Amino acid sequence: MFLRQFKYLVAVVEEEHFGRAATRCCVTQPSLSSGIKQLELELGVPIFLRGRGQRFHGLTAEGERVTAWARRIISHCDAMKDEIRSMQKDLHGSLRMGAMPSMSPVLPVLLQMVRDEHPGVLVDVHFIGNEAMKLGLDNFTLDCALTYIERADLGRRNVMPIYTEKLSLLVPDTPKFADRTEITWREASELPLALLRPSMHERRFVDHVFKKVGVTPNPKVESESILHLMFQTQFTELCTIIPTHFRHMPGLHAGTKALDLVDPIVSQEVGLFWAEGETVMPMAGVMVNVVKQLRKTGELRRLLGESPEQYKSSRKARATKMEAEKAQTPKKMQRQSA
Repeated sequence: MFLRQFKYLVAVVEEEHFGRAATRCCVTQPSLSSGIKQLELELGVPIFLRGRGQRFHGLTAEGERVTAWARRIISHCDAMKDEIRSMQKDLHGSLRMGAMPSMSPVLPVLLQMVRDEHPGVLVDVHFIGNEAMKLGLDNFTLDCALTYIERADLGRRNVMPIYTEKLSLLVPDTPKFADRTEITWREASELPLALLRPSMHERRFVDHVFKKVGVTPNPKVESESILHLMFQTQFTELCTIIPTHFRHMPGLHAGTKALDLVDPIVSQEVGLFWAEGETVMPMAGVMVNVVKQLRKTGELRRLLGESPEQYKSSRKARATKMEAEKAQTPKKMQRQSA
């Protein structure tokens, strides 16, 4: 068996077409088919359901298991290469990460630290739901995932808490709300609302809280984009629910105001998930180390209360301090040796 045969197999499954899979693998279609046929002969089982033409007709039961192993073998080979590069301080490749849309303002902080430590790494972020994250972690198309801990159904995974997300109501900055700093969920349900779509985790969580206090909201606009909902509040009479840290990261739009949602005050813990096992894959390890550093210093929780301008200023100050410390190191060594 050769690694290229496993790559041929995975390409056919993902492309669902032998011709497109051959193009993706930069080989002729007969070469790809021959490689897969040799794999079947060596294993002694049929992998694909046979049909006419180059179309994909599905996998046999044995083919399902062989494909799962093929993904694992390819992933481990890539991880081996990544680990060798990491040992040589030359880690390159893609860190593939799944995340919930509400976490987009937090990602720049995490990804900046990744770039600082590993300039050669490309971070590929997918904003997807928990089911897609589970599938991505299962078939090794994702290295890690950022999502809510309590309600996550990602199977047996390693998980590390990062921060706690609370919720606020974004309202137009009008005299009606001039003296308000908080609002109850019951009051919020009576306002004209723009909410995320019912299929999204964040919306289901919000609906659960409304149901808990005995009310049912009647949204006027629904969308998969929190940013779009914030624009609705900025330019219309609609209100929307946002993570509280959106007040600072990315910051509120002009003409809007955020009120704390109370009675009840609710929160969700956000964490980093990655594949279970004694060995952390190098790309997942990059993000794990970043999160460990943030947890140790408490920096992210502090940054969630800063404006973008404050974050850039504090980051610049920390960078200047680090450069100064580096410059002083040779002098300290000289004094010690003397």
